[in-house]
Amino acid sequence: MDAIQSIVIAILQGATELFPVSSLGHAVVLPAVLGWGIDQRAPEFLPFLVMLHLGTATALLAYFWRDWWALVTGVLGIGDTHQVAESRRVLLLIVIATIPAVVIGFVLEKFVRGLFGAPAVAAAFLVVNGILLMFGERLRGRGQRPLSTLTMPDALAIGCWQCTALIPGISRSGATIVGGLLRGIDHEGAAHFSFLIATPIILGATVLEVPKLLRESVPPGTLGLSLLAAVVAGITAFASTAFLMRYFRSHDAWALNPFAYYCFVVGLGSLAVLFLV
Repeated sequence: MDAIQSIVIAILQGATELFPVSSLGHAVVLPAVLGWGIDQRAPEFLPFLVMLHLGTATALLAYFWRDWWALVTGVLGIGDTHQVAESRRVLLLIVIATIPAVVIGFVLEKFVRGLFGAPAVAAAFLVVNGILLMFGERLRGRGQRPLSTLTMPDALAIGCWQCTALIPGISRSGATIVGGLLRGIDHEGAAHFSFLIATPIILGATVLEVPKLLRESVPPGTLGLSLLAAVVAGITAFASTAFLMRYFRSHDAWALNPFAYYCFVVGLGSLAVLFLV
């Protein structure tokens, strides 16, 4: 993988990680469709993707710094009684929503790794992701409630939806936003919570995978290239987050539909290229 390819994938990842169109699916499909000849089963490919996610996590921390600062001060007991109690409640909800993906990811790690080298599978699941977004928009509860009303069962349900994103092609943000919509949370609140619970998942994956970049089996220069790509992904992700929070606030009636149509086009188009060209 050369520098240009790395930067292109980084920009794509930084945008699609937050947009509900599966960054992982794009990272697996794009090299195959463009004929880049990247070995997606190579020992450095998954850690490279994780470094891109580290850039994204940093962007999320920067954008939602007020939320995380409130959580930290709340845990430390700084502030008035109501603020401390609310911060600890939100932190508990984030932990509850994170647990399912951690458990399922650990159990199915080898199976999930095998899908990284299967562009056709990722393309097919992009179509499935489009169906998920469309039906989530249709089936969501009416009389949407704000994020402040989120309960522990809500958080657990959203966390279970997050597990589907272990499959390349299924969007983590899309699945968790749909999970929030089905629990009656509005688009803006569902997106906000989705972006919050992304941070511990991404950072956890980074802790596990980045050390592999330092192994002798990883080609020289991979770490430096990965760091550059992580910076590019982070800048792109910050801009994407700012756009999406405004977008979901202004288009609550049909916000996921354009992304569903996009997934249909890209998924079916990629399958056509992979099998017919």
